[in-house]
Amino acid sequence: MDYLFSLTIIIILVVIGIALIVTNIRIVPQASAFVIERLGAYRVTWQVGLHFKIPLFDKVARRVSLKENVIDFPPQPVITKDNVTMEIDTVIYYQITDPKRFAYGVERPLAAIENLTATTLRNIVGDLELDGTLTSRELINTKMRLVLDEATDAWGIKVNRVEVKNITPPRDIQVAMEKQMRAERERRESILRAEGEKKSAILIAEGSKEAIILEAEAKKEEAIRIAQGQSEAILMVQRATADGLKMIKEADANKEVIALRSLEAFAAAADGKATKIIIPSEIQGLAGLAASLKEIMKDDSPEKS
Repeated sequence: MDYLFSLTIIIILVVIGIALIVTNIRIVPQASAFVIERLGAYRVTWQVGLHFKIPLFDKVARRVSLKENVIDFPPQPVITKDNVTMEIDTVIYYQITDPKRFAYGVERPLAAIENLTATTLRNIVGDLELDGTLTSRELINTKMRLVLDEATDAWGIKVNRVEVKNITPPRDIQVAMEKQMRAERERRESILRAEGEKKSAILIAEGSKEAIILEAEAKKEEAIRIAQGQSEAILMVQRATADGLKMIKEADANKEVIALRSLEAFAAAADGKATKIIIPSEIQGLAGLAASLKEIMKDDSPEKS
C-alpha cells in the first residue's frame, strides 16, 4: 500500500515537473522580442529562438514587435503665423529598436508620441503663413521627423518617416482659394489665347510676305525668259539674214538678180496696209520696164487673132 502511494506521488511530481517545463518554454517568433523580468527586475531581452524561463521567478514582462508600425493621428487644430486656424492630420512610421527602453522608458509611448507630434506640428506651422503651410509639406515632414526621432530615441523608438496627410483650411479660405485659382486659370487661358492669336497673325503675315516675294520672283523670271526669247529670235533673224547675204555673195549674183529680189520685196510690201510707199529709183526703172513689156504683149495679141 505504501508502495502504491509513493508511486502515485512520484507520478504526480513528474507530471507537475513536465507541465512546469512545458509551460515555461517560450519560442520568440521572427521580428519580435520578449522583455524578461526576474522577481520584478529586468533580467534579459529574448531574441528570436527557443528560450526557457525559471518557473515562479521569471516572467515575460512585455512582448515587443520589431516591425515598422504606422500611426495615423486624428486632425490637430493649428494656427499659422497670419492667424489662420486649420486642421492637419499626420501619419508617423516608427520602429522599436530597443525593447528594454521601450518597456521602461515612458508610460504609454504611443500616447506620448501623439502629444509630441501635436506640439511639434503647432510650433512648426506657427512660424509659417497660410500659403507657406500649404506649399511646404516636405519642410514640415522633415522638421517633424528630426524632432520626433531625437525625442523618441530615449524611448527605444526610431521615427523613420513623418507625412502630412491632409491640410484643411477654413471653409471661407477654401472658397477664396477656389476663386483665386479660377481667376488664375482664366488669366492663363487669356494669355494663351492672345499668344495663339499673335502667332497666327504672324504666320499669316509671313505667308503673305512669302507669297508676294514668290509672285515677284515669278514675274521677274517670266520677264527674263521673255527677254531671252526675244533676244534669241532677233539673233536667229540676224543670223538668217547674214546667211542669206553670204549665200548671195557666194552665188556671184549680178545687178539684175539683186534688182529682181528688190522688186519681189517691193511687191510684198505693196500688199500691206501702208498708205504711202517710197519706191527707190532702181525699182522705179524696173517697174517702168515691166509696164512697157506688158503693153507690147497686149498690142501683139489682137494681130495674131
